[in-house]
Parts: sequence; C-alpha cells; structure tokens
Amino acid sequence: MRFVIVTGMSGAGKSSVLKMLEDAGYFCVDNLPIPLILTFARLTIKESVNINKVALGIDIRSGQAFGDLANSLEELDKLGYKSEILFLEASTDVLVKRYKETRRVHPLSGLNRIDQGIELEREKLQVLKTRADYIIDTSHLLIRELKLQIDNIFVQNGTFHNFYITILTFGFKYGIPADSDLVFDVRFLHNPYYIPELRQKTGNDAPVRDFVMELPEAKTFLDKLEDMLLFLVPNYISEGKNQLVVSIGCTGGKHRSVTLANELMKRLAKTEYGVKVDHRDIQRG
Repeated sequence: MRFVIVTGMSGAGKSSVLKMLEDAGYFCVDNLPIPLILTFARLTIKESVNINKVALGIDIRSGQAFGDLANSLEELDKLGYKSEILFLEASTDVLVKRYKETRRVHPLSGLNRIDQGIELEREKLQVLKTRADYIIDTSHLLIRELKLQIDNIFVQNGTFHNFYITILTFGFKYGIPADSDLVFDVRFLHNPYYIPELRQKTGNDAPVRDFVMELPEAKTFLDKLEDMLLFLVPNYISEGKNQLVVSIGCTGGKHRSVTLANELMKRLAKTEYGVKVDHRDIQRG
C-alpha cells in the first residue's frame, strides 16, 4: 500500500496534483477531516483489496485539527502504514498573482490582504514542511513540468531532488529575468557573433561551444562559479530554500551564455541536486 499525503500552500497546485495522481491509478480524497485519517487508512487497507495506492489532499482548511496531522501520521507509522508527504510550495508573489487571477479568497486572509494570509499559512505549515519527503516549488513550473515530476516520483519511482537548480540563460538586450536569484554577466568573453560563420549558430552547436570553451577565461569562470554554488547551496538549504535560479547573460542570449550554462549543467549533474537548463532568448534575434 502506498499512502501519500498531498499538502502545502493553498494555490500551489494541490488540486492539479491530485488529478494527476488519480489519472495514475491512485484512489484520491481531497480535504478528508484529519480525525478520520486513521479510520480511512484501516478501512482502505483491510477491506479494499483492489486499492493499493491512496492519495489524501490535506490543507489549511482543516483548521484547528491541522495541528493533529503529525500525530495521525505517527499513529499510521506505528500501525505499519508507511506514509509519504508531498509538500507543494510557491513564492508569495506567485500565489498572490494566482489568487488575483482566479478572484478567490485565501482561507486565512479574512478581511486582511492576501499576502498576509499567505505568510500566516506559511508559518503554520512550516512544521509539516520539515517532515515532507518531497518538496516541489511550483512557482515557475508549467503543468507539463509538474506532471513529469509527479510521474517520476509516484509512478516510475525515480530519483527525486528536494533542491533544484535552474540555470537560465538570457540576453541583456531583452532584460534580466525577474525570477533570478543570482545573475552573472559573461559579456567579458569574446563574442562569437562577430565571426561570420558562427553568427547564425548558438551555444548548442559544437563550433560555438568549442570557440567559447577554448577561451582560458571561460574555463576559469566556470571553475569559480561551480565552486561558489557548491558553497552556497548547502547554506541556502539550511535556511529553508528549495530552489535556485542561476541566470547567465550575454548580449543576445544565444552564444556565450548558452555554452557556459550547458557546461555548468554537466558539472552540477554530478551532484546530489536536481539541475535543469533553460535558454530563454536562444530563438530571438
């Protein structure tokens, strides 16, 4: 029996995840009263032989009983029913935007501002977040990207990383990405754009990659950037951060930044952290 608790910030995608799990063959129940969890588990495991995968949606709407969830999960463990907790996270700015778009009221905001309700909820959920087996930040995830992660964890039983690094390339001529945590300017490197045979190519092409990586400054930059990230990430994790957007920019976002981002991803792929690369402006200009 696989027993999954889906919880986290209101507006972070719990309903969408439950639908994904239901499509994957899970028996899903949303907002089950917390005092009924143990009873539900016993009935499901002992009497429903056709049910071997269960997902329960639990959120702050459970009110005062929410504080009893940890005790219920401990009782499940004592009874031999191993539970897994999936915690869905999102930044306050993104959650506020989602609530304004849907015109829904945050369950804890009352007559106050939405962001105040969100921060209060974040505080109440912190204890549960520290117990989570999986934490997914949906702030910048597309639905298809979220589905891939859910399938990886709960269908394919693949490896999951609670800390994810996104290496984002961009062109300064198009603006710095708003969601950047760290921004690096690699316009100090010679620009392949001014070499006619490389102008229409990108950092994904071998000739451009070879040109950039033959520059001693490029290798030194990568060494120093890798070393800094390996120092920073554990400290971010200790402060509760679960994702990092590292933006690397050049003039047009097609040559130098793309090459260095691809090379950095190869290096970080050897670590325990999840890594992906996104070339924002590679098709522009």
